[in-house]
Amino acid sequence: MTLPYGQTRTRVAARHALIAPDGHVKSMIPGIAGATPVTLINPTMGARFAQVLITFAAGGRAEYPADGTETAGYVETGGGTLTLGGKKEKLGPGGYFFAPAGTAWTFTAPKAGTRLTLFQKAYASAPGIAAPAAVIGDARDVKGEPFLGDPDARLQVLLPDVPEFDLAMNIFTYQPGATLPFVETHVMEHGLLMLAGQGVYRLEDSWYPVAAGDVIWMASYCPQWFVAMGKQPASYLYYKDVNRAAL
Repeated sequence: MTLPYGQTRTRVAARHALIAPDGHVKSMIPGIAGATPVTLINPTMGARFAQVLITFAAGGRAEYPADGTETAGYVETGGGTLTLGGKKEKLGPGGYFFAPAGTAWTFTAPKAGTRLTLFQKAYASAPGIAAPAAVIGDARDVKGEPFLGDPDARLQVLLPDVPEFDLAMNIFTYQPGATLPFVETHVMEHGLLMLAGQGVYRLEDSWYPVAAGDVIWMASYCPQWFVAMGKQPASYLYYKDVNRAAL
């Protein structure tokens, strides 16, 4: 979408943000070479996590050390080779992974134009709960379940829904006209990437037209609601923090 000079759909508010692709600016991130990384969400805007989009050239690579950061990654387009926890696997579109804190990982030999989204946060341990294990999967193998009984709004849960995990990564797919059943207001924070289609997202008291490529940040307790519009299904990938005590 081409906008007149000096205009953008991007909006950054105190407790939510819409980041449109027209304003992306390359970030400099250690360990990433032969690629264009863009830091879309991070704590400088008030978030408690980071969301990064990496677009690779042929021969590019991402290499992350074993430290206190955990990473959930999703291949939007293209593909490459993931090395994680002693395993080496090729990931294509829809491939995803979870790298626990303290586990190094690399993504190498990407196809030109490969787009990899990362959700990253400091791991929050909990008494009596073991650390999570590494995960490598393919979204095509994950069945979409009707959300609250609605077959036109289906949820794919990509990571194990167990107490060891303090984050979740899911895909929501809506048929045209389908909606979230109510305006959600909750403690979980979200990072979101529109994968396909279009719709309207309500964030607090603002309403935003959104389409594939848009990114949204929702702080804790930001009222939120979505409706899919147009002739094609709409889908988005999203992160949330889960499974930890209220205090």
